[in-house]
Amino acid sequence: MFFAVRLARGGPWDWSRDLREQDGWDEHARFMDSLVEEGFIVLGGPLDGEREILHAISAPSEAAVGERLAHDNWARNGMLRITSIERWTILLDGRGREPGLGAERA
Repeated sequence: MFFAVRLARGGPWDWSRDLREQDGWDEHARFMDSLVEEGFIVLGGPLDGEREILHAISAPSEAAVGERLAHDNWARNGMLRITSIERWTILLDGRGREPGLGAERA
């Protein structure tokens, strides 16, 4: 199952500092990289304006999404909080395709 997961920055987030300059960045980055390596996070990153984040997540349930993301140091200290988890039926997936290939060549 896939889920579209939105998160918001807040709490002790220091808006005067860049993403990679935030307290706990190294631990957060290692955790997120491990989720990508496991195939849990398929795509992810900040939306325009940098206050919200959107992840495409592969997980068995909505509860599994919340439980797994709760282990992030930025979730534990309030810098990131989940605002929505929606089941997502993927009908189109262009990952791994060469740009410009038509459906007849796929």
